[in-house]
Amino acid sequence: MKKLPAVKDKKLLTEALTHRSYLNESKDEIESNERLEFLGDSILSFVVSKYLFKNFPHLNEGKLTNLRSQLVNTIMLAALARQVELGKLLKLSKGEEDSGGRQNQSILADVFEAYIGALFLDRGTEETEKFINQTVIAKVDEIIKNNLLKDPKSMLQELVQSKKQGNLNYQVLEEKGPAHAKEFTIGVFIDAKLLAKGDGRSKQKAEEKAAKAALDAINS
Repeated sequence: MKKLPAVKDKKLLTEALTHRSYLNESKDEIESNERLEFLGDSILSFVVSKYLFKNFPHLNEGKLTNLRSQLVNTIMLAALARQVELGKLLKLSKGEEDSGGRQNQSILADVFEAYIGALFLDRGTEETEKFINQTVIAKVDEIIKNNLLKDPKSMLQELVQSKKQGNLNYQVLEEKGPAHAKEFTIGVFIDAKLLAKGDGRSKQKAEEKAAKAALDAINS
């Protein structure tokens, strides 16, 4: 699926596609997509959770959580954003553009969630669920077939335990932004040694990115 379902409210669509960096260079009265991302994240989690609960009665809570994590993690959402070519539509600052912002996984995942938020407000629940089914939920069989149920945090935990390297823990290093749009920087540590950092709009997302960064560093 490459064609996006239409968001008829152009102001809403523009907001969904506007990265916060763009506001520094624009004189337009426009908001960034952060609030829509917040809404889209919640809608996506609800729709995916409902589908998994209904269609996988044999899976326990832990496995359902892992499967959902694989479907809505940054890597997957960024890939889906590329699939529907959302990156080409992004409004970015020149600096963000020059540094490869249109291919940045975090930015792409965020705009995918923001688009879901805009679609929900503009077209309602049915159209939004249809879009999520055609993109996110369509990846369920692929994940199960390739045995990808483990999320980065679980994979990192198993790797550290197998090597008996110490105790793995996550710590909030920085918290910024207003209450409705918090951004967290979280570090993943073995005992007191910092392995990697991750940023996200929630602690869960930041921890996930930190774990993925740590895995990449270890594997390289």
